[in-house]
Parts: sequence; C-alpha cells; structure tokens
Amino acid sequence: MSATIIDGKAFAAGLRARIATGVTAFAAAAGRAPGLAVVLVGEDPASNVYVRSKGKATREAGMVSVEHRLPADVGAEALLALVADLNADPTIDGILVQLPLPKHIDEQAVIAAIDPDKDVDGFHPINAGRLATGSAGFVPCTPLGCVMLLKSVVPNLSGMEAVVVGRSNIVGKPMAQLLLRESCTVTVVHSRTRDVRAHVGAADIVVAAVGIPEMIKGDWLKPGATVIDVGINRTEAGLVGDVDFASAVGVAGAITPVPGGVGPMTIACLLRNTLVSAGRREGVAIDEAALDRAGA
Repeated sequence: MSATIIDGKAFAAGLRARIATGVTAFAAAAGRAPGLAVVLVGEDPASNVYVRSKGKATREAGMVSVEHRLPADVGAEALLALVADLNADPTIDGILVQLPLPKHIDEQAVIAAIDPDKDVDGFHPINAGRLATGSAGFVPCTPLGCVMLLKSVVPNLSGMEAVVVGRSNIVGKPMAQLLLRESCTVTVVHSRTRDVRAHVGAADIVVAAVGIPEMIKGDWLKPGATVIDVGINRTEAGLVGDVDFASAVGVAGAITPVPGGVGPMTIACLLRNTLVSAGRREGVAIDEAALDRAGA
C-alpha cells in the first residue's frame, strides 16, 4: 500500500486564492492594499530567485510589492536606516530582509531591528517568545506551512507522538513549538542525539529538517506515520529531500514529495502573514483559521 501524497503545490495555490480574496476585502475596508517590502543585499543567485518569486506572488495576490536592492558592500548603518524607514512607513505591513547577509553584517542585529509587528518572516526574538508562550505573533513561514499540510491529512494532532529532526531557529525549534501548541508530544532530535532512528521509529509524525539528502529511510518509520519533508538538497540525481522518498512511500501513511511538498507553502505563508499583519495594523478582521484551512 502506498502513502497518500500531500500535494503542497495544490494546497499553496488554494491558500493563495484565499489570501487574494482576503486582500480584496481588506482593501475595501482600509482603502489600500497590504504592502510587503523585501530587502536584498548583494547578488546571491539563490536569493535573487527567491526575491523575484516573492515579488511576483505578492503582486498576484493583489498586494503592493516593494523591493530594495543594496550592494553587497553596503554598511550595516545604511541597512539599519532602511529598516527604520520601513518600520515607520504606514503603507508597509511586512518587512523581509533576505538571508543570508554578507559576512560583515550582523544578521541578528538586523532581524532585531525590524518592528516585530511587521516581522512577517517570524524571526524576531519577540516573535519567537510569543510563539513559545502561546501569544499572538508571527510564525516562521516554513513551519507554519508544515502544520497546515499536516492538518490537511490529520485534522486533529492532539496526543500524537511527533519527532522533529533538526533544531534550527528557522524550522526545527518553531516547528516543535507549533506541534506543542497542537498538543502533540514532541521530541527534537539532532546531531548529538544517540539513536535518531529509534526516536523516528516511535513517531506518528516525522518532520525532517536536517539538510542531509535522504537521511531518513523507509525502514526507520513507524507504519502509517505522517512524514513532512522540509529538506531540499541538490544532488547529481536532482532535487531530493531529507527522507528517502522511494523507500518511505510504501511505509508512511502520508508524505510530502520533494519538490512539490513543503516548498510552495513558504511563500504562500509569507503572503498570509502579510495580510494578517495588515489586518491587525488597520483594525480589519482577518479570519486566520479560515485562511489556514484547506477547502475554506
């Protein structure tokens, strides 16, 4: 028996359609469209591709896309001054500084300079604290998308055993917090964990975000487990995830493919956070639960 394939591309398309409807309603109430500002420092090829994709998706959703492209040798003071200007701009609801930044700039200082209520990437320490304490804030886009995909196949996650493979600030740690919020029992495994395979084998839910191509094999999995593969690894054979899809698909109950699984959700969730930010800032009600639910 083969696993259900969780189609992130289709879910993301539905989410973006719901966002576009929400943007129309917001603009009617507020008299303007939500605004997302993206700051790109330097000419990193991958970052350039991401920024173009974000701009295109932002405009397609009916939002205002503002791009600031700075040279790689820009000083930290100039970058922080730009962030301060965007914080003060009432037409900007979301600010995203594309990472990585050049080595001479302190990334954490730049992230901390962004207004937490415009931090639609969810990386600000205040938003990390809000997530940990269950307060309203912004959640990093990739783990937020992972939870949406999980709940599209398992609507009630309460009481489930979940294992997160990887402990990064961008995916692993916020993912664990989101699963706790869903009342899962959560284990985070990492490079110092003694027996990763044993933990994975006991899990109803496995979220792989470790950056090692096809590390998790099908025979590691508990039969029927739901597998969310965040990994995107370039190999000679093409793009692969952190899970060996070929061996896992016959064991898992449901699994995301790579590509076409988690990837499309990241930009969709960025747009979702921007719309929510605009609603909060202008006092316009946004039904977040309906946005996040497939078929809503």
